[in-house]
Amino acid sequence: METTSPKTRGNAIMRRTSRPRKPRGVAAAELAVCLPIVVLMVLGTIEACSALFLKQSLTAAAYEGVRTAITPTATSSAVQASCNQILADRKIKNATVTIKPTAFANLKPGEFVAITVSAPCASNSLVPVTFYRGRTLTATATMMIEN
Repeated sequence: METTSPKTRGNAIMRRTSRPRKPRGVAAAELAVCLPIVVLMVLGTIEACSALFLKQSLTAAAYEGVRTAITPTATSSAVQASCNQILADRKIKNATVTIKPTAFANLKPGEFVAITVSAPCASNSLVPVTFYRGRTLTATATMMIEN
């Protein structure tokens, strides 16, 4: 008669397998290495999106300003107000608006008027550390005076 012990089943021997355990400090070391890289990537992404938003806002303000400038009854103050309204709606700080030529009311059909809007990246950044430190973004829109 064959007796089987609780540790054997048929011809197979049941063994306790011990898995090698990770030392506890490995996870902390991995976090210490990876976390700064991940945080830098997140802050860089936020800053790049902020710069794209700033550039698009400046482009929209310049476009609206030049659309105002080509109307027959346009004045410099109306163009400035049109640009500033877009910039205020989008919370853009320290922007400057330049109109060329300055006496666009005297332009004849077929001549061009250009509006340039610029703003510094540093004062329009979402994160305290700016990757675009010291840079100023600019957008220009040009249209022809029509009849």
